[in-house]
Amino acid sequence: MRALVQRVTEASVTVDAEVVGTIGRGLCVLVGVTHDDGLSEAHRLADKVWNLRILDDVEGTMNRSIADAGGAILAVSQFTLYGDTTRGRRPGWSAAARPEHAEPLVEAFAERLRTLGAIVATGRFRTEMQVALVNDGPVTVMLEV
Repeated sequence: MRALVQRVTEASVTVDAEVVGTIGRGLCVLVGVTHDDGLSEAHRLADKVWNLRILDDVEGTMNRSIADAGGAILAVSQFTLYGDTTRGRRPGWSAAARPEHAEPLVEAFAERLRTLGAIVATGRFRTEMQVALVNDGPVTVMLEV
């Protein structure tokens, strides 16, 4: 599994002109799943996001995590994180898991974060989503488990 994590001052996801998930200060996490991912990868990725120290401490150093500082997480499924651009100009999607495999793992990722204590908003699987965010810093980190 992969996650593109962005520190944000606010973020939201809209489907068919309806806001289905919104957060204030925290993390916007785009989550990708590949074929051999399972529940253990979903939980390990959630643990990494929960403990990722990219929030500022009182001295302005990135030394705090959502676990330490609070804040919310907007988790959005993003199969294009597994796009392959090594050949040609059109990405290949063969490494991205099919929706039937990916959806329960993205849900398990979000549920694991909730179990850890995070406030989690999500997008809506198998829809065209518009994600809006204000990247704080900007800070963007790619995680993989």
